[in-house]
Amino acid sequence: MTTQQAVKEIQKKFDINTIFAHRAFLLADKSNLFEDIARIIQEKPKPFVKWVGGKRQLLKQFREMDLYPPHNFNPLSSAYFEPFVGGGAVFFDLLPQKAVLSDLNKELVITYNIIKNDINALIGSLKKYKYEKEYYLKIRAKKIENLSDLEIASRFIYLNRTCFNGMYRVNKDGGFNVPFGKYSNPTICDEDNLRKVSSALKNVKIENEDYKKVLGKAKKGDFVYFDPPYYPVSKTASFTSYTKEDFLDKEQIELRDTFLALTKRGCFVMLSNSDTPFINKIYKEIEKYGVKITRVRAGRAINSKGSKRGKINEVLVTNY
Repeated sequence: MTTQQAVKEIQKKFDINTIFAHRAFLLADKSNLFEDIARIIQEKPKPFVKWVGGKRQLLKQFREMDLYPPHNFNPLSSAYFEPFVGGGAVFFDLLPQKAVLSDLNKELVITYNIIKNDINALIGSLKKYKYEKEYYLKIRAKKIENLSDLEIASRFIYLNRTCFNGMYRVNKDGGFNVPFGKYSNPTICDEDNLRKVSSALKNVKIENEDYKKVLGKAKKGDFVYFDPPYYPVSKTASFTSYTKEDFLDKEQIELRDTFLALTKRGCFVMLSNSDTPFINKIYKEIEKYGVKITRVRAGRAINSKGSKRGKINEVLVTNY
């Protein structure tokens, strides 16, 4: 059996993506292949934060539509870039050998790097936190400029695990302003998974920078996934306060132009966004370059009224 045949069989048997199937094959004990693959999958890390709009729920749908990952991406010779990394659901699904993760959210990037480089201290810090409303408000009120990177990271995870719906939202001054969440027993320190995440990040570059910087780094054959702040589906549905800067018409067009520039360079590019007339229009304008718009069904989970949560359309834009 060739490597390619083995990877295809592993992908099908375990219902996983081809990039991780390839990595698992390289790591597995070949004399006990499928049993060892099962162990590797069992030990796989998952995102360490809850993230509104995270893609975990959609990845199987992407695979079944044959849109993810790109067939011709070679994980041994090329790199994976995720410039709006957020919770990193796609990165943790793929676990590519070469990856560059980045985000404008400074606290998030600090947290990734602390997990990567100082996991023992982080776990020790997280174990000190309490799940109480007044305590939560006190921690939330702290200014990050007065905190060490370790304190910023543990605070970030604590707030994410105990705030309402795992949302990340800031005001115009950049202050975190999500209310306290009501849970029966939230897991503030998932030590086992944090250690797996730390191991997975060891050879990964994690940077606090604008997504456009990927243009200076990505080369032909690399795979870039964009999951930006979504364009609002209505005037009252704007959830763009991921950073204190807006991400509306001008910013979406600049992102579209970056998508096109990477396409012309020969990169594989995939992008998620809301299914709105504006987003469909700006990507239809570059369809002649091989760009394809596909609708997918996603769950809406951030409405405070349960009756208004449910399935909505999103778009997945690809150039392959």
